[in-house]
Amino acid sequence: MIEIDGKSLSIEDVYAVAVEGDRLSINDETLKSIEEKHRSFIQLINSDRTVYGVNTGFGSLLNVRIQRDQEIELQKNLIRSHSSGVGQYLDLKYVRAIMVVRLNSLAVGYSAVSPDLLKMIMDMLNKDVIPAVPKYGSVGASGDLAPLAHIGLAMMGEGKAFYEGRLMDSSKALEKAGLKPYEFKEKEGVALINGTSFMAGILSIALMDAHDTLENALRSALLSFEALNGTSKAFTPWILGARPHLGQVAIGNRFREYLKGSEIVERSDRTKVQDAYTLRCIPQVYGSVADVLDFAENILSVEINSATDNPLFNGDEVVSGGNFHGEPVALIADFLSIALTDLGNMIERRIARLVDTNLSGLPPFLTKNSGLNSGYMIPQYTAAALCNRNKVLSYPSSADTIPTSANQEDHVSMGANGSLKLLEILDNVRYIIAIEYLLGSQALEFTDKRMSPSTRKIYDKVREKIKPLDADRPASFDIEEIKRMMEKGEFISALQ
Repeated sequence: MIEIDGKSLSIEDVYAVAVEGDRLSINDETLKSIEEKHRSFIQLINSDRTVYGVNTGFGSLLNVRIQRDQEIELQKNLIRSHSSGVGQYLDLKYVRAIMVVRLNSLAVGYSAVSPDLLKMIMDMLNKDVIPAVPKYGSVGASGDLAPLAHIGLAMMGEGKAFYEGRLMDSSKALEKAGLKPYEFKEKEGVALINGTSFMAGILSIALMDAHDTLENALRSALLSFEALNGTSKAFTPWILGARPHLGQVAIGNRFREYLKGSEIVERSDRTKVQDAYTLRCIPQVYGSVADVLDFAENILSVEINSATDNPLFNGDEVVSGGNFHGEPVALIADFLSIALTDLGNMIERRIARLVDTNLSGLPPFLTKNSGLNSGYMIPQYTAAALCNRNKVLSYPSSADTIPTSANQEDHVSMGANGSLKLLEILDNVRYIIAIEYLLGSQALEFTDKRMSPSTRKIYDKVREKIKPLDADRPASFDIEEIKRMMEKGEFISALQ
């Protein structure tokens, strides 16, 4: 059970609810505080104070005054009009993550919403009523308006939602779960949709997956490193410490430990001066990726415990600010995209080295009867194609901005697009790693020297499902099987 209090939500908590199905509760003191602030806010607007998005229009319509008896209708109209997303529905685990982050953001206590809104989001998550949210439509400021509006639409019993994984009218989904359509109160519509929770929710899952992806990349590299007769001299502790970036030192030390006990590496340490960069510089490149992941985690941990709507309410103050602007999240999404793209680049170059007999000293394309058999020629093409795709996708979304709302919102983050393309990059890198697992294991079929115990564990794990290549067969099925093993955590479990 994950307790929501607006200040202590972790990225792991988001993942636990979104992917692993943990249930939610809301801290009693948090609910009490939310109730008190909501009552104070209602008193304030009853005094005829002008408050953006409560008794005014939205965006460039901010100067249009809304009558007191129209303020509830205003919130409903906001949800309906802003539900303008397009494209395929987002995978439900990401929608769950978005809802958790939005719930926690509202629980911070500056949004002036009622406890009922928080309870409705919690109940929908706990009872598996998940709104159908199209992928595209957010520019990342003023918040993730379109996708979050689709969540609000389902809460109202309009639009579509999934109940226990089945798509239906949201009114039907709510009914099946024993929930009533939600009646948005003053400000609650704008509080729900004007925030960064779409990009932050997606990024929470992506970041967890990226950590696992790096762990797999470290393990697949062991196979190639030994198959290519790498020397561990570049991982000497004082060399790593002479440039003490945290990631470089940590990755270098781990990789050196993993290689201990290898006859192949022991021989190379005696006979080789240095390796190609894709072997020698694993700590520098992988360590840099690890540092980017840590940096992103620090930024995202703050974001998911922040109030990101507008305006915000504190005491008797209502202030229009800019916390809805997704720039912090947009930049780390782009940074992660670049880092993971380059991780894939390095792995693909090792794959190319494995199949090139002139560089590896191994049989051409890792097959015993090359010519009649093409062996693993084409998996390297696949890796190259995926790298090319990632290079296109890694262009930073945040470097572009297109003004919206008649130029009232004249700079936007495009963080939602940055987060979405990061998901594709991640999936592509997992395929590239799967290819290295496949080809690295095959390359080790051609040595009679003892590999390290750690490398042996990874090799044996591959061989549990994938037999050596003795004659040509489709590689696609083996690549997909290894990727499934990665996603189930089998290689990480094999070598802790």
